[in-house]
Amino acid sequence: MMHIGAAAQLACLLEASAPKPGNVSPGRAFADTRYEDFLASAAAIGGPLSGAGGRGVGETVRLAVEATAVWTRSNTNLGIVLLLAPLARAASVLTARTPLRDALRGVLDSTTVDDAREVYAAIRLASPGGLGRADAQDVTDEPTVTLLDAMRLAADRDTIAREYASGFEITFETGAPALKRARCDRLSWDDAIVETYLMLLSATPDTHIARRGGATLAADVSRRARDVLARGGVRSPQGRQEIDAFDRTLREDGNLANPGTTADLTAAAIFVMLMEGGWNAAAR
Repeated sequence: MMHIGAAAQLACLLEASAPKPGNVSPGRAFADTRYEDFLASAAAIGGPLSGAGGRGVGETVRLAVEATAVWTRSNTNLGIVLLLAPLARAASVLTARTPLRDALRGVLDSTTVDDAREVYAAIRLASPGGLGRADAQDVTDEPTVTLLDAMRLAADRDTIAREYASGFEITFETGAPALKRARCDRLSWDDAIVETYLMLLSATPDTHIARRGGATLAADVSRRARDVLARGGVRSPQGRQEIDAFDRTLREDGNLANPGTTADLTAAAIFVMLMEGGWNAAAR
């Protein structure tokens, strides 16, 4: 189980360290969050994620958020934890004949109302910006449905909830394959992660942006990500110039267009690749 916690920490460290446009990375801070906050957050979740196989998904989410709160006052990793907790539990019950995604589906199907209650408590503690209120099963109330059912109710407005409802479709069908291709093309981890992030952003408007700045802004950011990729992205000098310009645009207006959910999906894709033996994929 210790290697699962280590893989979760490594996924967070790699994601935070890559210079993804619009996000915190080395030398690029927000007014209330610095790169060091993400390093501390990655370290904090190792213990809770290592024990994910021995407890419910909801309790693991709550413990990880509580551990993070000891080190930083900002919401640095709620989305990541929501994605990694069921993945870590699935990894803990894997057999040689069971694909990780199949194990994950079993984990999601077995979530309970108690899991939902624990997750709601974690969300309230993390206090993510732009959350708003829901007509049913709002996080300020006590849930009466399982965690999976609660996520299904939120799937039309939140990509992480949609991942629960779809068996992590984006993570397994877009993110992890894109990262594996980039690494097998011998891109560095930084470049492979930036490319994966851009591909995820180009394919799915970021719901963190949509909550804070509206659906039109989120769609425009996705269009711009497609333009950056069309110009080569990390694989061409022109593409790298476009990435720098994209980054500057996303940081305007107090980082209103920060693609935070896309960063969370990127971390999940890294974890999946690590769990599937991808640390040395380029060498193989």
